[in-house]
Amino acid sequence: MVSIASDDRSNVEALSGWLRTEAPRRLQPTGRGYGYPRNTTEGEDPPWGGWKYPECEVWAGALNHADLDAVLDRVAAIPWRCPHSVRVFLMDQEQMFFRVWMFRDGRLRQ
Repeated sequence: MVSIASDDRSNVEALSGWLRTEAPRRLQPTGRGYGYPRNTTEGEDPPWGGWKYPECEVWAGALNHADLDAVLDRVAAIPWRCPHSVRVFLMDQEQMFFRVWMFRDGRLRQ
C-alpha cells in the first residue's frame, strides 16, 4: 500500500503503471508486472464508515513474490511533490506484518 498527499496523484499513478507492467518478480525472473494496483479512496462514497472523506489517497495491490528492493528503489527515485506525506506499507511473502517506509532526511527509510 502507498499513502500519498493528493498533490502526488500523478506520481503514484506512474508507480501503479510500472507495477502493472514492468515490476520484477523474485521467483519468475522473466515475469513482469502485476496488473491491478489501484486507488482505494476513489469514488463518491469512500469504502469506510463515517461522514468524513479521506485527506490522503491510498493505493494498494497484492504483489505476490515481488522484488521488494526493486519496488522500494522505484519509490525512492520518484520526484515526489510531498515526499514527507509518502508512506509505503510492505508485507513480504509468508509474513504476518507490514513494514512501513517513509522519507526522512531525503532518503526512504524503514
